[in-house]
Amino acid sequence: MLHAVPVLGASSPLTKIIPGLMIWTIVFFLIVFFALRKLAFGPIQNMIDERRAAIRSALEAADEARDEARKLLEEHRALIGQARSESEEILAEARKTRDAMEQRMREETEAERQRRLEETRKEIEAQTALALERIRAEVAELTIEAASRVVGKALDPERDRDLIEEAIRGLDFSRLEETV
Repeated sequence: MLHAVPVLGASSPLTKIIPGLMIWTIVFFLIVFFALRKLAFGPIQNMIDERRAAIRSALEAADEARDEARKLLEEHRALIGQARSESEEILAEARKTRDAMEQRMREETEAERQRRLEETRKEIEAQTALALERIRAEVAELTIEAASRVVGKALDPERDRDLIEEAIRGLDFSRLEETV
């Protein structure tokens, strides 16, 4: 059994060609098209053009901002590099200053030590000379007193002192000076 499949176009009332309806459809389509073109398509196209221009200007502004940011980043990096080099120079200069100050302090300390050492030597020499002079004077006194007792009479201190001092000058006190 074979069934015949009816063709949809021939039997449907929607697919039937009606010349009057067709003309009115085309007329309304053209009226709606021109009305939309006049009232809607122009403003819609203008909005699309404005939006396109706004997007284009936003992209250009973004490109300019990106270029500016890149430029600022390069400047920032350059400034950081310069700051680092300047800080290294400052640190090097500070180290030099510190080393110079330490060297100066060492030199001043050494000079002060040498000065005090020289003062101490001079004081020791002066004290030694004074002590030797006292020893000579004491030896002279003791010698006069010993000679007076040996001779048994009083000697003239002034005359005898000159003789004793001359004799003492002839004595070698260098051993005493070396031990002091």
